[in-house]
Amino acid sequence: MADILLIEDSATDAHAYGSVLRSNGHTVLSASTGEEGMNMAQKHNPDLIIMDIVMPGVNGFQATRELRRSAETADIPIIMMSTKDQEADRIWGLRQGAFDYLIKPVKKRMLLESVASALASV
Repeated sequence: MADILLIEDSATDAHAYGSVLRSNGHTVLSASTGEEGMNMAQKHNPDLIIMDIVMPGVNGFQATRELRRSAETADIPIIMMSTKDQEADRIWGLRQGAFDYLIKPVKKRMLLESVASALASV
């Protein structure tokens, strides 16, 4: 299965989504800020990144943009997850380089389908 970096500032969400991913055979690395997530992506080169948007400091849009600009992380698929459910937010996330944009709370089936799709794209 895949090495997935979960960048999520909510400990509750990180635990819930991390459990779903682990129970489906994935290895999950966790970061609680955009800055920490960008550093971990550079260091660990995961197969996939799942990115929250609303975080203190560097938000998910900014972190995605930075990861896309770096040669080491440019090709890692990123799935954004957020409570921001406006179509403009989804479009903006995809323009920053996200593979998919999911609205929280994300159902287990939807998360796993998006992960499988993103992993199949590389």
